[in-house]
Amino acid sequence: MRFHRRRILVLGLLGLVGFAVPARAADRVELVIHVEKGAPLMGRQNWVRDLGKAGFTQVRFRQSRAGAPTGVEVHGTEPSRRYVVTGVLDVRGDLVVAGRRYREGDGDRLARWLGDLAKNGLPKPAEPKAAFNLTQAQYATLRKDLAQPVGFATKDKARSDVVRRIGDRLQTPLQIEPDARKALSAEGDKVAEDLQGMSAGTALACVLRPAGLCLVPRLATNGTPVCTVRAAGPKEEIWPIGHVPRTPEIKLVPALFARHQIRIENVSAADVVKTIAEAAKLPVLYDHNALARHGIDPAKKLVSIAQRQASYDQTLIRALYQAGLKRELRVDESGRAFLWITTLEPV
Repeated sequence: MRFHRRRILVLGLLGLVGFAVPARAADRVELVIHVEKGAPLMGRQNWVRDLGKAGFTQVRFRQSRAGAPTGVEVHGTEPSRRYVVTGVLDVRGDLVVAGRRYREGDGDRLARWLGDLAKNGLPKPAEPKAAFNLTQAQYATLRKDLAQPVGFATKDKARSDVVRRIGDRLQTPLQIEPDARKALSAEGDKVAEDLQGMSAGTALACVLRPAGLCLVPRLATNGTPVCTVRAAGPKEEIWPIGHVPRTPEIKLVPALFARHQIRIENVSAADVVKTIAEAAKLPVLYDHNALARHGIDPAKKLVSIAQRQASYDQTLIRALYQAGLKRELRVDESGRAFLWITTLEPV
């Protein structure tokens, strides 16, 4: 018995000890342990003993070196895949393997994990998340659904009817919370813009905002996306009214940057926006919440610009600035550009 223990001790120090993983025949797991300087002298032997009792056979010890790699390497393909698990035996005698810490006496637990690795392989990495805690695939499907155009005129239509009709065409369920349903049912509440042709996502976000509501995609209990209409809260991730374009603005709407001789004298900011938007063939959406908060009516704000050669965009920016406003060029889910008119001062 003494001779047997001494033989294991010598082999362990030489790094030649081996044990077998209880695994399917096609897979092998090998455990390589780097021994830190100052690790307990009997640490290797204790782990050899514990892993041996658990039926583990493929383990090697090496003297640790700076920068020694740790983790799990996968070699080969099915049906002859092999896993090399590299860990560290530290100065406390603990094994640190694949981000897990095992203390003396945890041989069974470590062997179970290695056996599961041999049987099932590495767990598949979680699919990267996009916005709203959706997977990238779920987000892409949702955005495609919200990119379909609104097929009816919305100006002066009841807000609740517009939301319902847009929602009826979506593949993604549209769920309206009770408080939001009450806010939408306010008598005489009409949509100010004609959103026909705009994408459903941008149109819904635009229609909901003046009522203090927002569109929030989320995962239902069955793991599929739904769109929830709810009261807007601070710092909440919501579906936006349009998106920042990836295409440079001058390429997206060249007509907006064409230069002309322009003079404006006591014209309302609203008329300037309308004229330039029509020339550039751009829809216009106003941030009614911000306008109301700051008491700005673009139809009553008169602006003037001395005659000069300038682009429509330069002229629009100067005119809006005089009215306390600014423009943002955005795109809807289908990539259609539009002007978003909001206040210089944030809400």
